[in-house]
Amino acid sequence: MKIVKTIDEVRDAVKELQREGKTVGFVPTMGALHGGHLSLFRRARKHADVVLVSIYVNPEQFGPNEDFSSYPRTLERDLAFCEQEEVGIVFTPDDEIMYGSGKKYLSIEIDELNTYLDGGSRPGYFQGIALVVNKLFNIVQPDVAVFGQKDYQQFQIIHQMVKEFNHDLELIMAPIERAEDGLALSSRNAYLSEVERALAPEMFQRMKEAVNDIQNGLLEPEEMLKQHQKALAEKGFKNDYLGVFSLEKMAPVQTLEKGKRYLLAGAVYLGKTRLIDNIIFES
Repeated sequence: MKIVKTIDEVRDAVKELQREGKTVGFVPTMGALHGGHLSLFRRARKHADVVLVSIYVNPEQFGPNEDFSSYPRTLERDLAFCEQEEVGIVFTPDDEIMYGSGKKYLSIEIDELNTYLDGGSRPGYFQGIALVVNKLFNIVQPDVAVFGQKDYQQFQIIHQMVKEFNHDLELIMAPIERAEDGLALSSRNAYLSEVERALAPEMFQRMKEAVNDIQNGLLEPEEMLKQHQKALAEKGFKNDYLGVFSLEKMAPVQTLEKGKRYLLAGAVYLGKTRLIDNIIFES
């Protein structure tokens, strides 16, 4: 496994692979790796000869009062996971490498796709993600890039960016990796206390019940979703959002069409930990 820190190093490593006729599958991460990340590495390995992973906590996607300074940084452990999963190259840049220290004149703005869900709750969040992923795609120039369904809105925005900015790569969405009790795996799960961790799967259980209600004929689910939020609040969750959204535009849907696919997505706080989850379903 090759560990590289600079843009020139990672480009040279990729060019060497290309000269050998090998394809590169890319998985960008912020480290604090867990089973969900490892499933992305395995997915990338199915679609490419060599897997390249970036580990970089991107400051541009954190708001002023968010957890950038306390976000878990476990590089030594992360590298061990990468070695275990037969990752070929790990790119570990710092802020100076990624952004430099000079004045910035350009940014990426997003229209419509980030109005709701996490885009509505975390202003500037997806602009920061689009910025760093665009830079990483330009640096690495992979054949394939893999992202997880848990961040479905992120995937849709990156998908649109690939299309509009003409990135020459295949984008793949991998399914959500869950613990045995249903909780979606996340680096931020490490913030949960023992009591909170035992309670956290209730969110996914409520979401499954909501999908079941819809699939049993409830095509105007707004009031039902409010009841699920109320039940979560009574157990100690602080609700951010829970709704049904279109898969393409990420816009809320009030009345569902029978036989059409939608996204049920939610976000809550449990103590200081923010949890997100989603289910793609057919009504």
